[in-house]
Amino acid sequence: MSRLVAVVLPVSGSLSGFRVEVVDSAGRPLPQRLLHHLNLSDPGRRELFLPIGLHIFAASKETPAATVPWLLFGLPVTEGQRFIASAMLSNSTPTNYRGIRVRLLLSYTPANRPWPLFRAYPWVMDVLFPVGHPPGGSKAFDLPPGRTTRSWVSSPAVPGTIVGMGGHIHDYGVGLEFADSTTGEVIWHGVPVRDSAGLVSSLPVTRFYRWYRFGIHITPTHRYRVSVVYDNPTGHPIPNGGMGAVAGLFMPDRGATWPPLDPNDPDYRRDLLDTLHPAEEMMDMPGHH
Repeated sequence: MSRLVAVVLPVSGSLSGFRVEVVDSAGRPLPQRLLHHLNLSDPGRRELFLPIGLHIFAASKETPAATVPWLLFGLPVTEGQRFIASAMLSNSTPTNYRGIRVRLLLSYTPANRPWPLFRAYPWVMDVLFPVGHPPGGSKAFDLPPGRTTRSWVSSPAVPGTIVGMGGHIHDYGVGLEFADSTTGEVIWHGVPVRDSAGLVSSLPVTRFYRWYRFGIHITPTHRYRVSVVYDNPTGHPIPNGGMGAVAGLFMPDRGATWPPLDPNDPDYRRDLLDTLHPAEEMMDMPGHH
């Protein structure tokens, strides 16, 4: 089941965290494994690594609640600002559920406070960027038996510091990595936590800030790579069984000018169209009903 809604922010301020819950019609919590994903995007701002709309965050069953120190960091938002929220549920169990809702809770600081001290923006890189598979821009790919590796490389639009990051990976994923292709340095390597059945239950989030530094500095003069590795032991192909994306929080360098969004850019138009009209074949993915 998939849903798409427009979200109008009721207040101005700074966002510093989110939590996603799956609940029934009475508001009682349901298993988080029912959530395939929830995406929140801002079509009026540009992404860091691509000229498409800004992806605020993406959450899935293995994504823990995320927060940053609200005194230090926050994403500036204004009253009346419009976001696009899309969610998909995936039930691979014999239990039937009705009246399911996906609930998003955002932590924010009102605009009339002297904090947070630094503006920070979300960013994302996917191994199937820039726009995924047509039609619909699906970021899922088939997993043949054995080992599969996918990757994508790009440069950020402005210099700045990655404060923290995590990612999204499916079952049979071995690891997810973000690296500086120019120097060969591995910046982040995520290994999924598995449940008793060997399926992915979580992918830990890493916070790079310390008392002596804010995080990992990146620059437009370097190229950066996201890559994911799968090992399919089933002996048969798994249609749309793989995904690989990293996401995090980015603090631009002081004085850096974020490029304006070009609504005529073909990647922007394609990504927006895919967001508003997600691929119908996603409804036929294994376990999606």
